[in-house]
Amino acid sequence: MVGLGTLVVPFDSSVNVAFPHIIRGFDLAIPAIQWVVIAYTLTYAALTLVFGRVSDMLGYRRIFQMGNVSGAVAFLLCAAAPTYGWLLGARVLQGVGAALALSCGPALATSLYPEAKRARVLGIYTMMFGIGSALGTVLAGELVQYFGWRAVFWFRAPIALLAFSLTWTFPRDTPRGQQRFDAPGAALLVLAITGLLLTLNQLRVVGQSPWGCIAAGVITTLCVIGFIRRETSIAQPIINLRLFRDRDFALVTAAHAALNLAGFSIMLLVPFYLDRLGGLSVPMSGLALASSPLGIMLAGPLAGFLARILVSRRMALIGAVAMAIAQISIGMADAPANIPVLVASMFLQGLGLGLFQVACFDISTATIPREDRGVAGSLVMMTRTVGVVTAATVLMLIFQTMRALSVSRGVPDAEAFLVGFHAAFRVASGLAILVVVAGWWRGWARAVTN
Repeated sequence: MVGLGTLVVPFDSSVNVAFPHIIRGFDLAIPAIQWVVIAYTLTYAALTLVFGRVSDMLGYRRIFQMGNVSGAVAFLLCAAAPTYGWLLGARVLQGVGAALALSCGPALATSLYPEAKRARVLGIYTMMFGIGSALGTVLAGELVQYFGWRAVFWFRAPIALLAFSLTWTFPRDTPRGQQRFDAPGAALLVLAITGLLLTLNQLRVVGQSPWGCIAAGVITTLCVIGFIRRETSIAQPIINLRLFRDRDFALVTAAHAALNLAGFSIMLLVPFYLDRLGGLSVPMSGLALASSPLGIMLAGPLAGFLARILVSRRMALIGAVAMAIAQISIGMADAPANIPVLVASMFLQGLGLGLFQVACFDISTATIPREDRGVAGSLVMMTRTVGVVTAATVLMLIFQTMRALSVSRGVPDAEAFLVGFHAAFRVASGLAILVVVAGWWRGWARAVTN
């Protein structure tokens, strides 16, 4: 039931397929479509950790159901949008619904089972993301073809409402008494994350107008400093920053963001590689791309099994090693394309990322006190989102810069494309390798306890 209510979030991969149709439907320029992504991802990235704290105070079932309902309303509003501004406003509401559901989903799922089954439950929860991401693009092709772009939104409303109905069978929430919500800290956190993502967005035009990027960077820095000072000086913070004195916890949290940054290179750049050099039809390219989320999907139950024989830190290292190997392999792709090797590498990358995410969930929920499990789960989801959004800007900037430099030197367009592709994947591979080295240095390979 938790998986059903969570599934509508990774199903948002279907919206990417509908981008050309949305542009034609509202008569937009192509760059305008970025705000469909920004309005949604920025909202739920900024709010997830705050809602995690709220769910710890008010109860996981209640917040999860609020996410289901607000998500269903947002899907219907997106589908009914008469104007582009309406669509963007509805996407913000959709981001609120996603933040509510993701902030407490892992905590709600683990609360329904004994602690001994925690890793297995988190593995299944991770599997739902792989299922949603893999099916989203496949379903979108059929839905858009027969019903238009609005279908990628309205088809999710019944799923969210069904999850809302089924979760009434869960045990009632028991709100924690004598808890105070840190509103100033929440505001600073939201502003800090929003500023960070807007700063990254401005990097793409920093050469034309640097002041926007500088201003956003200054505001972000001030908000981060204010948030740290606030959270270390009150009794009931949004998140206890002293937990990050645990080096393994701090490392796995930072590494999760870094690996999601590296991992998004596939969905960002491989579609262009397949289009130019793959020689595949559009449906076959879609199936090839599904190999990465398929790996994530299978990593969930595999992680649940491995948790019986391996500690989480060792499983995290295995996942990082698999990702590093896969990223290096994909980054060596050349012309003509070797599709079997590429597909196998993408599958290995998804498998490694899935294993690491389950390990990150398990380490976070073990480190953060059980009564703050909403914060633990939402921290993992927030770092995942920040990594993905950062990748969309940083890796694309590297790709475009290196490609443009090659073209300016007279390199043919096809070769210039590969120069940019290889440069972006070298950075992605370097991040994965850095995580492996850091984990090895911390002794994760020899770890026998968490």
